[in-house]
Amino acid sequence: MTQAPTPTADSIRRLVRSVLADGPADGAGPEVRPVAAGGEHSTWWVGTRHVLRLAPDRDASVRLRRELRLRDLVRPHIGVAVPASVAHGEWATGLAYTLDTRLPGAGGEEHAVSAVGEADLAALLTGLREVPVRQAEPLGVPRAVPRSLEALRTVAEDAAQYLSGADEFDADRLGQLTAPAAVQLAAQPGAAVLVHHALKGEHLVVSGDGRVRGVLDWTDAVIGDPAEDIAGLAIAVGAPAAVRAATLAGYGARPCLRGLWLTRCDTLVRLADRLQGRDDSPLPLLRTRLRRAWEAILLERVTELPGDETL
Repeated sequence: MTQAPTPTADSIRRLVRSVLADGPADGAGPEVRPVAAGGEHSTWWVGTRHVLRLAPDRDASVRLRRELRLRDLVRPHIGVAVPASVAHGEWATGLAYTLDTRLPGAGGEEHAVSAVGEADLAALLTGLREVPVRQAEPLGVPRAVPRSLEALRTVAEDAAQYLSGADEFDADRLGQLTAPAAVQLAAQPGAAVLVHHALKGEHLVVSGDGRVRGVLDWTDAVIGDPAEDIAGLAIAVGAPAAVRAATLAGYGARPCLRGLWLTRCDTLVRLADRLQGRDDSPLPLLRTRLRRAWEAILLERVTELPGDETL
Protein backbone atom coordinates (compact mmCIF):
# COMPACT_ATOMS: atom_id res chain seq x y z
CA MET A 1 0.00 0.00 0.00
CA THR A 2 1.34 3.42 -0.93
CA GLN A 3 2.17 5.57 2.07
CA ALA A 4 0.05 8.73 2.17
CA PRO A 5 2.09 11.93 2.16
CA THR A 6 2.25 13.91 5.40
CA PRO A 7 0.26 17.15 5.08
CA THR A 8 2.21 20.32 5.86
CA ALA A 9 1.15 23.94 6.17
CA ASP A 10 2.69 24.65 2.77
CA SER A 11 0.93 21.75 1.02
CA ILE A 12 -2.37 22.66 2.67
CA ARG A 13 -1.94 26.28 1.61
CA ARG A 14 -1.27 25.25 -1.99
CA LEU A 15 -4.36 23.03 -2.03
CA VAL A 16 -6.55 25.78 -0.60
CA ARG A 17 -5.25 28.36 -3.07
CA SER A 18 -6.14 26.01 -5.91
CA VAL A 19 -9.79 25.65 -4.87
CA LEU A 20 -10.73 28.99 -3.27
CA ALA A 21 -11.57 31.57 -5.91
CA ASP A 22 -11.66 34.51 -3.49
CA GLY A 23 -8.08 34.26 -2.22
CA PRO A 24 -5.83 37.33 -1.86
CA ALA A 25 -4.20 38.82 -4.94
CA ASP A 26 -0.67 38.19 -3.66
CA GLY A 27 -1.30 34.41 -3.75
CA ALA A 28 -0.32 33.94 -0.10
CA GLY A 29 -3.62 32.26 0.73
CA PRO A 30 -5.45 32.24 4.08
CA GLU A 31 -3.87 31.28 7.37
CA VAL A 32 -3.92 27.50 7.92
CA ARG A 33 -3.37 25.64 11.16
CA PRO A 34 -4.09 22.10 12.33
CA VAL A 35 -7.07 21.44 14.53
CA ALA A 36 -5.92 20.15 17.90
CA ALA A 37 -8.71 17.59 18.29
CA GLY A 38 -7.89 14.06 17.20
CA GLY A 39 -9.67 11.95 14.63
CA GLU A 40 -8.92 9.82 11.63
CA HIS A 41 -8.87 12.82 9.29
CA SER A 42 -6.09 15.33 9.19
CA THR A 43 -8.12 18.44 9.91
CA TRP A 44 -7.06 22.05 9.40
CA TRP A 45 -8.61 25.41 10.07
CA VAL A 46 -8.50 27.54 6.92
CA GLY A 47 -8.84 31.20 7.80
CA THR A 48 -11.90 31.95 9.90
CA ARG A 49 -14.58 30.58 7.58
CA HIS A 50 -13.50 27.09 6.50
CA VAL A 51 -12.21 23.76 7.74
CA LEU A 52 -10.31 21.25 5.59
CA ARG A 53 -10.56 17.52 6.22
CA LEU A 54 -8.15 15.07 4.58
CA ALA A 55 -8.89 11.33 4.50
CA PRO A 56 -5.70 9.42 5.44
CA ASP A 57 -6.48 6.21 3.53
CA ARG A 58 -8.80 4.77 0.90
CA ASP A 59 -11.35 3.39 3.35
CA ALA A 60 -11.66 6.77 5.03
CA SER A 61 -11.94 8.33 1.56
CA VAL A 62 -14.95 6.14 0.77
CA ARG A 63 -16.66 7.21 3.97
CA LEU A 64 -15.80 10.88 3.45
CA ARG A 65 -17.30 10.85 -0.05
CA ARG A 66 -20.36 9.08 1.34
CA GLU A 67 -20.65 11.75 4.04
CA LEU A 68 -20.90 14.51 1.44
CA ARG A 69 -23.99 12.85 -0.05
CA LEU A 70 -25.43 11.92 3.35
CA ARG A 71 -25.24 15.48 4.66
CA ASP A 72 -27.44 16.62 1.79
CA LEU A 73 -29.95 13.92 2.69
CA VAL A 74 -30.16 14.71 6.43
CA ARG A 75 -30.01 18.52 6.20
CA PRO A 76 -33.78 19.05 5.67
CA HIS A 77 -34.71 16.72 8.54
CA ILE A 78 -32.61 17.32 11.63
CA GLY A 79 -33.28 20.93 12.64
CA VAL A 80 -29.60 21.82 13.21
CA ALA A 81 -26.93 22.78 10.72
CA VAL A 82 -24.47 20.45 9.04
CA PRO A 83 -21.41 21.77 7.21
CA ALA A 84 -21.59 22.46 3.49
CA SER A 85 -18.69 21.56 1.22
CA VAL A 86 -17.40 24.42 -0.90
CA ALA A 87 -14.85 22.19 -2.64
CA HIS A 88 -13.94 18.52 -2.61
CA GLY A 89 -11.73 16.17 -4.55
CA GLU A 90 -8.42 14.33 -4.02
CA TRP A 91 -5.49 15.76 -2.08
CA ALA A 92 -3.30 12.78 -3.04
CA THR A 93 -3.87 9.87 -5.39
CA GLY A 94 -7.05 8.08 -4.27
CA LEU A 95 -7.35 10.15 -1.06
CA ALA A 96 -10.34 12.45 -0.65
CA TYR A 97 -10.68 15.86 0.93
CA THR A 98 -13.49 18.28 1.61
CA LEU A 99 -13.23 21.99 2.32
CA ASP A 100 -16.27 22.82 4.45
CA THR A 101 -17.89 25.93 5.78
CA ARG A 102 -17.11 26.46 9.44
CA LEU A 103 -20.17 26.47 11.66
CA PRO A 104 -20.24 29.26 14.28
CA GLY A 105 -19.90 28.02 17.85
CA ALA A 106 -17.63 25.80 19.90
CA GLY A 107 -17.44 22.11 20.71
CA GLY A 108 -19.76 20.57 23.24
CA GLU A 109 -16.82 20.04 25.59
CA GLU A 110 -16.38 23.83 25.82
CA HIS A 111 -19.98 25.07 26.15
CA ALA A 112 -22.68 23.47 28.28
CA VAL A 113 -25.96 22.65 26.55
CA SER A 114 -28.92 24.62 27.90
CA ALA A 115 -32.53 23.49 28.30
CA VAL A 116 -33.28 24.97 24.89
CA GLY A 117 -30.22 23.14 23.58
CA GLU A 118 -31.76 19.90 24.83
CA ALA A 119 -34.76 20.69 22.62
CA ASP A 120 -32.30 21.09 19.73
CA LEU A 121 -30.94 17.62 20.49
CA ALA A 122 -34.49 16.27 20.58
CA ALA A 123 -35.09 17.74 17.12
CA LEU A 124 -31.87 16.09 15.94
CA LEU A 125 -32.94 12.66 17.22
CA THR A 126 -36.43 13.11 15.79
CA GLY A 127 -35.02 14.10 12.42
CA LEU A 128 -32.63 11.16 12.28
CA ARG A 129 -35.59 8.84 12.79
CA GLU A 130 -37.39 10.56 9.91
CA VAL A 131 -34.56 10.26 7.37
CA PRO A 132 -35.80 7.61 4.90
CA VAL A 133 -33.66 4.49 5.30
CA ARG A 134 -34.45 3.54 1.70
CA GLN A 135 -32.65 6.73 0.61
CA ALA A 136 -29.68 6.35 2.97
CA GLU A 137 -28.84 2.78 1.98
CA PRO A 138 -28.16 3.54 -1.72
CA LEU A 139 -25.59 6.10 -0.56
CA GLY A 140 -23.62 3.26 0.98
CA VAL A 141 -24.64 3.78 4.60
CA PRO A 142 -24.13 0.33 6.17
CA ARG A 143 -26.46 -1.52 8.49
CA ALA A 144 -25.12 -2.29 11.97
CA VAL A 145 -26.34 -5.16 14.14
CA PRO A 146 -27.40 -4.01 17.64
CA ARG A 147 -24.82 -4.84 20.27
CA SER A 148 -25.42 -7.55 22.85
CA LEU A 149 -25.85 -6.08 26.33
CA GLU A 150 -24.85 -9.40 27.92
CA ALA A 151 -21.57 -9.52 26.00
CA LEU A 152 -20.86 -5.87 26.70
CA ARG A 153 -21.45 -6.30 30.42
CA THR A 154 -18.98 -9.19 30.54
CA VAL A 155 -16.23 -6.98 29.12
CA ALA A 156 -17.25 -4.05 31.33
CA GLU A 157 -17.13 -6.24 34.44
CA ASP A 158 -13.40 -6.90 33.96
CA ALA A 159 -12.85 -3.19 33.32
CA ALA A 160 -14.80 -2.23 36.45
CA GLN A 161 -12.72 -4.57 38.61
CA TYR A 162 -9.51 -3.07 37.25
CA LEU A 163 -10.77 0.48 37.79
CA SER A 164 -11.88 -0.40 41.31
CA GLY A 165 -8.34 -1.53 42.12
CA ALA A 166 -7.05 1.74 40.72
CA ASP A 167 -9.51 3.78 42.85
CA GLU A 168 -11.23 5.06 39.70
CA PHE A 169 -14.66 3.40 40.08
CA ASP A 170 -16.78 1.52 42.58
CA ALA A 171 -17.26 -1.87 40.91
CA ASP A 172 -20.41 -2.51 42.99
CA ARG A 173 -22.20 0.09 40.85
CA LEU A 174 -22.07 -2.31 37.93
CA GLY A 175 -24.64 -4.36 39.83
CA GLN A 176 -27.25 -1.95 38.42
CA LEU A 177 -26.81 -3.72 35.07
CA THR A 178 -28.49 -7.04 35.78
CA ALA A 179 -29.02 -10.11 33.60
CA PRO A 180 -32.84 -9.70 33.57
CA ALA A 181 -32.40 -6.07 32.50
CA ALA A 182 -30.19 -7.16 29.61
CA VAL A 183 -33.05 -9.27 28.29
CA GLN A 184 -35.64 -6.59 28.97
CA LEU A 185 -33.59 -3.93 27.18
CA ALA A 186 -32.76 -5.94 24.08
CA ALA A 187 -33.06 -3.98 20.83
CA GLN A 188 -36.49 -4.27 19.28
CA PRO A 189 -36.97 -5.73 15.77
CA GLY A 190 -37.72 -3.14 13.13
CA ALA A 191 -36.38 -0.25 15.22
CA ALA A 192 -33.38 0.57 13.01
CA VAL A 193 -32.99 4.24 12.03
CA LEU A 194 -30.22 6.43 10.69
CA VAL A 195 -27.69 6.75 13.52
CA HIS A 196 -24.92 9.38 13.58
CA HIS A 197 -22.92 6.97 15.77
CA ALA A 198 -20.47 9.57 17.10
CA LEU A 199 -22.58 12.15 18.94
CA LYS A 200 -19.83 13.08 21.37
CA GLY A 201 -19.00 16.60 22.47
CA GLU A 202 -16.39 17.31 19.81
CA HIS A 203 -18.99 16.73 17.07
CA LEU A 204 -21.63 19.03 18.56
CA VAL A 205 -21.40 22.75 17.73
CA VAL A 206 -22.77 24.71 20.70
CA SER A 207 -23.22 28.49 20.93
CA GLY A 208 -22.48 30.57 23.99
CA ASP A 209 -26.15 30.50 25.04
CA GLY A 210 -26.15 26.69 25.11
CA ARG A 211 -28.03 26.14 21.84
CA VAL A 212 -26.89 23.23 19.66
CA ARG A 213 -26.19 24.87 16.32
CA GLY A 214 -24.74 22.01 14.30
CA VAL A 215 -23.46 18.45 14.09
CA LEU A 216 -20.11 17.53 12.52
CA ASP A 217 -18.48 14.40 11.09
CA TRP A 218 -21.04 11.99 9.63
CA THR A 219 -18.45 9.45 8.43
CA ASP A 220 -19.44 6.82 11.04
CA ALA A 221 -23.18 6.97 10.30
CA VAL A 222 -25.01 3.64 10.12
CA ILE A 223 -28.53 2.31 9.93
CA GLY A 224 -28.99 0.70 13.28
CA ASP A 225 -29.81 1.03 16.97
CA PRO A 226 -31.01 4.54 18.00
CA ALA A 227 -29.81 3.80 21.54
CA GLU A 228 -26.25 4.31 20.23
CA ASP A 229 -26.95 8.02 19.69
CA ILE A 230 -28.56 8.31 23.12
CA ALA A 231 -25.39 6.72 24.49
CA GLY A 232 -23.26 9.23 22.61
CA LEU A 233 -25.23 12.16 23.96
CA ALA A 234 -24.83 10.86 27.52
CA ILE A 235 -21.06 11.31 27.38
CA ALA A 236 -21.46 14.68 25.68
CA VAL A 237 -24.09 16.33 27.88
CA GLY A 238 -24.64 13.91 30.76
CA ALA A 239 -27.08 11.03 31.22
CA PRO A 240 -30.04 13.10 32.52
CA ALA A 241 -29.88 15.62 29.65
CA ALA A 242 -29.48 12.85 27.08
CA VAL A 243 -32.55 11.03 28.39
CA ARG A 244 -34.58 14.24 28.52
CA ALA A 245 -33.69 14.95 24.89
CA ALA A 246 -34.53 11.40 23.82
CA THR A 247 -37.84 11.54 25.69
CA LEU A 248 -38.70 14.83 23.97
CA ALA A 249 -37.92 13.08 20.69
CA GLY A 250 -40.56 10.46 21.48
CA TYR A 251 -38.35 7.60 22.63
CA GLY A 252 -39.67 5.42 25.42
CA ALA A 253 -37.98 3.96 28.48
CA ARG A 254 -36.46 0.95 26.72
CA PRO A 255 -34.15 2.74 24.24
CA CYS A 256 -33.23 5.36 26.85
CA LEU A 257 -32.17 2.78 29.42
CA ARG A 258 -30.49 0.71 26.72
CA GLY A 259 -28.50 3.79 25.70
CA LEU A 260 -27.35 4.28 29.28
CA TRP A 261 -26.29 0.63 29.49
CA LEU A 262 -24.20 1.01 26.32
CA THR A 263 -22.49 4.21 27.38
CA ARG A 264 -21.78 3.07 30.93
CA CYS A 265 -20.08 -0.09 29.76
CA ASP A 266 -18.22 1.74 27.00
CA THR A 267 -16.83 4.39 29.34
CA LEU A 268 -15.58 1.76 31.79
CA VAL A 269 -13.80 -0.13 29.02
CA ARG A 270 -12.27 3.01 27.48
CA LEU A 271 -10.88 4.30 30.79
CA ALA A 272 -9.48 0.89 31.72
CA ASP A 273 -7.86 0.60 28.29
CA ARG A 274 -6.30 4.04 28.72
CA LEU A 275 -4.85 3.24 32.13
CA GLN A 276 -3.42 -0.01 30.74
CA GLY A 277 -1.81 1.72 27.77
CA ARG A 278 -4.21 0.47 25.09
CA ASP A 279 -5.76 3.88 24.37
CA ASP A 280 -4.17 7.31 23.92
CA SER A 281 -7.24 9.48 24.58
CA PRO A 282 -6.80 12.31 27.12
CA LEU A 283 -7.25 10.88 30.59
CA PRO A 284 -9.26 13.85 31.98
CA LEU A 285 -11.70 13.55 29.07
CA LEU A 286 -12.28 9.83 29.70
CA ARG A 287 -12.85 10.46 33.41
CA THR A 288 -15.34 13.21 32.60
CA ARG A 289 -17.20 10.93 30.19
CA LEU A 290 -17.34 8.17 32.79
CA ARG A 291 -18.80 10.59 35.33
CA ARG A 292 -21.40 11.90 32.87
CA ALA A 293 -22.45 8.41 31.76
CA TRP A 294 -23.01 7.25 35.34
CA GLU A 295 -25.07 10.24 36.45
CA ALA A 296 -28.28 8.95 38.02
CA ILE A 297 -31.64 9.54 36.34
CA LEU A 298 -35.19 9.12 37.61
CA LEU A 299 -36.03 6.70 34.79
CA GLU A 300 -33.75 4.08 36.33
CA ARG A 301 -36.45 3.35 38.88
CA VAL A 302 -38.38 1.69 36.06
CA THR A 303 -38.12 -2.06 36.52
CA GLU A 304 -41.00 -3.15 34.33
CA LEU A 305 -41.72 -1.99 30.80
CA PRO A 306 -45.22 -3.36 30.14
CA GLY A 307 -46.73 -2.04 26.95
CA ASP A 308 -43.76 0.23 26.26
CA GLU A 309 -44.16 1.05 22.57
CA THR A 310 -40.51 2.08 22.30
CA LEU A 311 -39.85 3.94 19.10
